[in-house]
Amino acid sequence: MKLKGSQIIWEALIREGVKVVFGFPGGTVLPAYDALVSYPQIHHVLVRHEQGAAHMAEGYARVTGDVGVCVATSGPGATNLVTGLADAMMDSIPLVAITGQVPTNLLGNDAFQETDVTGITQPITKHNYLVTDIHELPQVMKEAFYVAREGRPGPVLIDICKDVQNQSTEFDYDALTVTLAGYNPWHGISEQDVEQAAELINQAQKPLIIAGHGVQMGGATAELRALAEKAEIPITTTLLGTGDIPETHPLALGMCGMHGEAHPNLAIQECDVLIGIGMRFDDRVTGRLDSFAPKAKIIHLEMDAAEVGKNVRPTVALVGDCKASLQALLPRVQQARHPDWLHEIKAWESDGGDRDILNAEVDELIPPYVMRQLWHATNGGKCIVATDVGQHQMWEAQYFVHDRPHQLITSGGLGTMGFALPAAIGAQFAAPDALVWAVAGDGGFQMTMQELAVLVQEKLSVKIAIINNGFLGMVRQWQQLFYDKRYSATPMLSPDFVKIADAYDIPGRRVTRREEVADAIAEANAYPGPFLIDFRVKEEVNVYPMVPPGAAVGELIRRPKIVQGPSGVQPAW
Repeated sequence: MKLKGSQIIWEALIREGVKVVFGFPGGTVLPAYDALVSYPQIHHVLVRHEQGAAHMAEGYARVTGDVGVCVATSGPGATNLVTGLADAMMDSIPLVAITGQVPTNLLGNDAFQETDVTGITQPITKHNYLVTDIHELPQVMKEAFYVAREGRPGPVLIDICKDVQNQSTEFDYDALTVTLAGYNPWHGISEQDVEQAAELINQAQKPLIIAGHGVQMGGATAELRALAEKAEIPITTTLLGTGDIPETHPLALGMCGMHGEAHPNLAIQECDVLIGIGMRFDDRVTGRLDSFAPKAKIIHLEMDAAEVGKNVRPTVALVGDCKASLQALLPRVQQARHPDWLHEIKAWESDGGDRDILNAEVDELIPPYVMRQLWHATNGGKCIVATDVGQHQMWEAQYFVHDRPHQLITSGGLGTMGFALPAAIGAQFAAPDALVWAVAGDGGFQMTMQELAVLVQEKLSVKIAIINNGFLGMVRQWQQLFYDKRYSATPMLSPDFVKIADAYDIPGRRVTRREEVADAIAEANAYPGPFLIDFRVKEEVNVYPMVPPGAAVGELIRRPKIVQGPSGVQPAW
């Protein structure tokens, strides 16, 4: 059949299984929006800022594993997507961004709202396209979805000139094939490498697994658990690997790295075989590279060959789909037990009473307490949590007990403030019947709080917890510890968030005392729509443990001890 370019966009999305898109209209994408009226199969969510559209598409993709889609006009509309595209690129999130562009006869003339968006986004997308010929559009649409989802996932941008949207061509989507010269995302696994990896594991006395986001993206959580249980290998996770294994599992050590627990970090430094699965050995995990895992032979299971050896050189690498790699490895790994090694790790965990802070009878409302109460009040974490970036993000990772994949939705590689609320909206569209909480700091929330309007317009029930300490908290922590407490530009004045919520007809509640926390969360959970809680927490509380910049991953600043003060039991902040 013969269709206009504006129709081809939506027809292609339908054939790719897209049900919801997040966008904001404008002049160069008006033909597509006009055609959208004829496609009720696609639900369009009107965002209040294009960055929100990208993060919503990310949240949707992170929960479903499907490609998220966002739409914007040219110029500022397209450039407002940039942060979300960079975020998706860093965290390997499948995304297709569709932008309008000025007509082909105006390209390069600095026309109104013309921006070279393909040039701008080339470093932060897996691939991008500028469509100036209507005959290319169907193939480009098909290729974009293929590239976004196949191999290591990532964002793809399609920039479509306005006149192309008004032109017509033949459309037979099912007849199109994708053959991209030089693009081979699926690597065959070397039998020799599998044998070598299995031999290293079988000989190990102190094996350790670091599991990352790739385990969830590859659907390999069952295989990961089978390997760990067969050879009794403890597992620590990256931030984005949270949920790869239930944190209540006896082999689960929790998160490692800069703000990871002491015992997995010390295990990294003492293990003799380290197995990195679906992770890229980034700086937040490794600390100082020349002292990372000094006693270990390293096995790296990784989809993207470019990541192998980039930061840490492995003894052996299995390059390919981690699920297939684990399936090949499992039959060759022998049953084993490592009681002495597990006992050593357990001793590190119990040393110092790190988590007594939760039980200390202090008057102040502290963020770790809020996070643990959020876990308790959601029936042991029966919810999805989308966090912003900063101290509250680390406290969520430490004190909320995660038991399944895709439960924590957060910005890892880029560390994007403002991520939580729009990502939670995308997550709610992905899982309409799930309880979804957005957890943000007072700084990050103000970057995208305009998306509260989307909650009301779309009748969503996302709950919002603001950890309000009156500072840009993580930056303040660094200033306290490494810049002699010179709090330059980190104290901040915020609006009354409860009144802001009320302006959108969203109920809210301010919490200042520990005894109010559980009731407030229960009230939010019971309310049938969105609900906001402003937790006014103690201002200068730090995230511990912490690996200082330039230190080895085992050289941690531990949590403060609980001490007896004049007014009772108090943490030594």
